[in-house]
Order: sequence, then structure tokens, then C-alpha cells
Amino acid sequence: MLENMIETYGEGAILMAVGGLVGVLFGATAQHSRFCLRAATVEVAEGKLGPRLSIWLIAFSSGVLAVQSLIVLGWLDVSESRQLATTGSMSGAMIGGLMFGVGMILARGCASRLLVLSATGNLRAIVTGLVLTLVAQSALRGALSPAREQLASLWLVPGGTMRSLLLQTGLTSALAAMIAVVALGAALWHSHRQSVKTSHAIAAVGVGLAIALGWLGTYVVAMNSFEVVAISSVTFTGPSTDTLMGLVNSTELPLGFGIGLVPGVFVGAGAMALATKEARIQRFGPDTPMEVYLIGAALMGFGSMLAGGCAVGAGMSGGAIFALTAWVAVGAMWVGAMVTQRVLHRPALVIA
Repeated sequence: MLENMIETYGEGAILMAVGGLVGVLFGATAQHSRFCLRAATVEVAEGKLGPRLSIWLIAFSSGVLAVQSLIVLGWLDVSESRQLATTGSMSGAMIGGLMFGVGMILARGCASRLLVLSATGNLRAIVTGLVLTLVAQSALRGALSPAREQLASLWLVPGGTMRSLLLQTGLTSALAAMIAVVALGAALWHSHRQSVKTSHAIAAVGVGLAIALGWLGTYVVAMNSFEVVAISSVTFTGPSTDTLMGLVNSTELPLGFGIGLVPGVFVGAGAMALATKEARIQRFGPDTPMEVYLIGAALMGFGSMLAGGCAVGAGMSGGAIFALTAWVAVGAMWVGAMVTQRVLHRPALVIA
């Protein structure tokens, strides 16, 4: 059946539909759960193990559990994904991750959170997201690309075994799934202790499931197509730049997973915000200086392209398949965000 649909509509259209469905699920659940890496890092930096951390841990462990379970069942093979099969950059993951972590503190949200907030009427998020996307495009193909390539080339790691944490550590997908079960249970227990609403915890699980569905959907299309189709999952910087540049430079968008993902997230988040009566216009103000947001956006735009993904693309999608550079990148994001949070909110010095 899928082969007939691909033959009739083409791989691009099917992938766009898959991306749209995954995007709606991610947008709705991310909005309702308040899923946000930046919020989790702020809690830890301030010495708290609070509700935002539990939401992130639920989403992350759910994503790992779902993806690794699909692999164990033989329904998914991610060995040919970009994060594992191609040459990666450890220097890019470290430097880009640090830049992204700093940027998301300044902009009060990562790339995915900005897109979700944009759908709720947050004008700050719309402006910040546009700047992030433009800088990311410049880092990918424009004036900033030579700098990105130079930094990325400082420490390269070959694709295959060297980029897989599971192969490097000798762990199996079955064991990784079992560890994820324990982690998910602990995260759910912690969320209960933090009085997180049950619907928010369930929605956080939905965020993780969206990551798994992204991998599964693109893999199924790839297996039923006569053309070479890259398998991927939820990520935002690259698809956002492709969508924006397509709208600006062409009358027709090249169809694909990312082209469906971005509007899908917007629709899902917007619908959830309307359903829960949380949609409202928010602007820049005295406590939200535009220049700080724009600096953060620029750091995230360049950092995400250097690191090979954003907080979701590397931290969730790449993390769920145990890509080495993805784990390094998200670790650097945590460090950059926590240090920035501590520096910006340190107590004023008392001069005698």
C-alpha cells in the first residue's frame, strides 16, 4: 500500500505528511507539558531538581525507550542515519553546544521552544526565531560557513562504530531500553513528588514518542522507496532554514519531512494553546530587552549548525539513537546554559 502511495504522490509528499503528523504531536505535547531544555538547566543551575527537569527527563527517557524498543523489535534500523553513518565533529559538538547553551539562556528558549511559543502569540519568540534561522542559514551556506567549517574540522570522528555510543561501550539496544525504563520510572516518580500535573507528564511522554515516530516514519518510507531517502527525526534549525529560504527564494517548496514538521509543530502548539486558553500576545518590554534575545538567537543559530543539531535535533533525536556527537553536544549545551545562568544571576558584590 505504501509503495503505491509513494508511486502516486512521490517520496517528498509522503515524507511531508509524516513530518506534519509528527509535528502536530510534538507541538501539542511540547506546549502542554512545557517541555524545555533551557528551563531544566535553569533549575539545576539554581540548585533545584524541580518540575521542569522532571518533564525533560520524562521526555528524554521516553524517546530513548521508544526508539531502542523499535530497534530491538526489528522495526527500525538507524545505522544509516546522518548522526551515525557520516563523519562527525567533536569540536563542533563541543563549541557549538556551548554556544547554543549560552544562547538559549539569553533568548529564554531553544529553537523548538521558540517555535512552540510563536504559535501561542509570543511575538518575542517569532522575532528571535527568525534571527536564529537567518544566522543558521548563513552558517550553513552563507558568509559564516567558512568559520563553521574551520571550527568543525578541528576534531573529526569517522562515521560508523566511532560515532555510536552503544558500540563504543558494548551496550545493546535491549539493555539501553531497560535502562530507559528505569530512568523513566524515576522521572515519573520525581514528577509526582514535584506535583507535576498528570496531563503534563503524559504530554512529556508524547514528546518522546514523537521522536520515535519521526525515526520510524522516515525509515518506513526509505524502506519502501526506490529512491535514496535519508532517515531522520525531529530537529528544527535545519528544517526551519529550508522552509524560510524556500518561501523567500522559490515559488515551490522542495517537499520533505522537515517541510511538514515545522508547520505541523506550529499547528499542534497553536491548537493546544487555544484549547487550554493559554494563547496570548506577548511583546518585548523593559524586562525582556530585544538586544539580549537577538544575541542569544545568533549564538543558537551558529551553534546549532556547528553542533549538528539543536536541543531537540541533537539532544533528543540524536540522543535517542546514542550518537556520540549528539551526547557531547547536549552535554555542552547543559554546561553552557548552567554557567550562563549562574553568571547572569550571581549575587551582587558587596563593597565595604
